[in-house]
Amino acid sequence: MAEEIRDVLELRRTAKETKHYRVVMRVLGLLVIILTAIVAAAYAISYFYDKFGSFTVRIDKYDMVRQGLTLSETPDYEIANARLDADIVNDMTNISGEDLPPNIDKINGAHNGESYIAYTFYLINSGDDTITYTGEMTIENVTKGVDEAVRIAVYKNGERTIYGKTKSNGAGKESDCDSEFLSSTIVMATSHEKFESKAKDKFTVVIWLEGNDPDCTDDIIGGTLKLGMDFRITEST
Repeated sequence: MAEEIRDVLELRRTAKETKHYRVVMRVLGLLVIILTAIVAAAYAISYFYDKFGSFTVRIDKYDMVRQGLTLSETPDYEIANARLDADIVNDMTNISGEDLPPNIDKINGAHNGESYIAYTFYLINSGDDTITYTGEMTIENVTKGVDEAVRIAVYKNGERTIYGKTKSNGAGKESDCDSEFLSSTIVMATSHEKFESKAKDKFTVVIWLEGNDPDCTDDIIGGTLKLGMDFRITEST
């Protein structure tokens, strides 16, 4: 009789352990699925970050649809674009701005060098109205303080302005720059009044790490920078 009771208790214990084992395995399976989803999401974010490049140009879709403001990599366009993405340069090393090609603003679209990003695009008024637009370039993401040594040249219809962050000691702009960043997140701003129908403004943006900047040190190795430039209509006549 005692042996039968012991056998029943052992069976009950075995059944309970089996049930516990199944629950544990289900939880572990769920955790594996969750971890896999997290890794996939992180990979997707990294992929799309690289895919969309280190520099993106955008216009308000309402301005494109209603007013005909559009973006293009060429002065003659067939498709209206509300967004353009420049190609990235992986493992960009520092150079001197004096080493940039003299014709860097003469090539349409993406034309990167080994250690610089160069992108030319056109802002086109394909509508019937005369408009006023404003544009602003912002720092959307930065790591390891790489913005301390970065230089951004903006050519607007052939006129170049070089932008850089204020000297780290607060003593104004760097000697090779024409202007300081407007703020810690805003690089520059532009505008055009009386931008007539069929008019086109040509922009070339060049991004590099200035080797002559005192802040261009080993500390910024591996740093990343993502910029965006947004245009919008402020007036229409």
